[in-house]
Amino acid sequence: MDVQGFHHVAIQARDIERVTGFYRDLLGFPELTRHLRPDGSLRSIWVGVPGGGFLAIEAAGGEPVPTPFRHEAPGLLLLAFRIPKAARSEVVAAFASVGVPLEHETRWTVYVRDPEGNRVALSHHPED
Repeated sequence: MDVQGFHHVAIQARDIERVTGFYRDLLGFPELTRHLRPDGSLRSIWVGVPGGGFLAIEAAGGEPVPTPFRHEAPGLLLLAFRIPKAARSEVVAAFASVGVPLEHETRWTVYVRDPEGNRVALSHHPED
């Protein structure tokens, strides 16, 4: 195989506009494109991930399934994005300013949830 890097990850969301707002407006990921179904309804929104690739936010009809911070279910656990250590306090303040609570913190990483409960990490590991 000739795997050359990360291309994209897709998540499903009931309210793709709201979830896109989290990644676009709060995290600063640029909106790349919108895809419509044949009937004209919104099927997905793609946002660019700094450093390469994109996040595809796909429309889903069901309700999000709540999960605890740590759980044993297989599948996607979290989306982790790199931040510089110097930006950590700014990141924490930005979440607080819009009412996004910290789910968990370690010395390298802050964890939050997007509007539909997906775990999101912002990490400066291994930078102390």
